[in-house]
Amino acid sequence: MAKRKAKKKTAKRKTAKRKTAKRKTAKKGKSKKKTVRKTARKTTKRKTKAKAKKTKSKRKPNAAFMRPLTPTAALGAIIGNRPMPRTEVTKKLWAYIKKNKLQDAVERRMINADARLRQIFGGKGKINMFEMTKHVSKHLK
Repeated sequence: MAKRKAKKKTAKRKTAKRKTAKRKTAKKGKSKKKTVRKTARKTTKRKTKAKAKKTKSKRKPNAAFMRPLTPTAALGAIIGNRPMPRTEVTKKLWAYIKKNKLQDAVERRMINADARLRQIFGGKGKINMFEMTKHVSKHLK
């Protein structure tokens, strides 16, 4: 029986040696991968820096929004008669709505039209803020 036990111990030792040998080779392979990854990271950093320099230029406004348009008499009574871009028209309309407290208190998307705004909104008493630009565009030339 003692011989059998001795054989088993030697067999265990051999497998243990094999495992350690595998571990050493695995570590060598990982170090190579790390160097490859580091060089890849450096090249991607260079590319992103080059892209960042290109995108830092100022954004140009769309010419269609900035083109001055003349309002009709009904719209001119609210925002003024001089030609102005669509963006300015919308800003002035919102200033008029907030000044006269025409935005619905409960449902903030809705605008309660007064006598002046009803002419622009096609006779509607209440209108959605997203529909407002559609109705206003009919009053700009």
